[in-house]
Amino acid sequence: MHKHFLLIILLLFLVSGCSSGDWRTASREPAGIAPAPSQTPQAVIEVYAADAFSWKGWFAVHTWIATKAPDAQEYTVYEVVGWRTDRGLPALKSYRTTTPDRFWYGAKPEKILSLSGDKAASLIPDIEQAVNAYPWADEYQVFPGPNSNTFPAWVARQVPELGLEMPFRAIGSGYADN
Repeated sequence: MHKHFLLIILLLFLVSGCSSGDWRTASREPAGIAPAPSQTPQAVIEVYAADAFSWKGWFAVHTWIATKAPDAQEYTVYEVVGWRTDRGLPALKSYRTTTPDRFWYGAKPEKILSLSGDKAASLIPDIEQAVNAYPWADEYQVFPGPNSNTFPAWVARQVPELGLEMPFRAIGSGYADN
């Protein structure tokens, strides 16, 4: 009886931890960890990781790259988003924003790489070239990839000077080795 009770409690705990929230109302607020472009004249490169949405966040993270050229007032964010392919759009998207560190649908991001100054300025053109050459821009598959983690891993292989090491939970990052 005692083992069954513990199993039920464990299952209830796991189910309650599973996000049943609506992605449309999940937080997309800035985390406040990116340098403000208006106060940061030097170039910046940052890579973020946040728990994937819903139950996938127990196992995996979503990663993205943000760059800011010297004296730019916005970052350019590059990321792969799977549901775009369901709409006939490329999985790879880019956009400009002053807040590249937004929550990933309720999950607070963490920086996994941060470079600034001359080194960042010299690497941004290489990152842009790698983004434009990304071979799976129109594809997405949760497992084994290509997915949101394949993209930064592939960029890191094209621009080894970044020194980007993907987190353990970046499932799909190994797909970039193919």
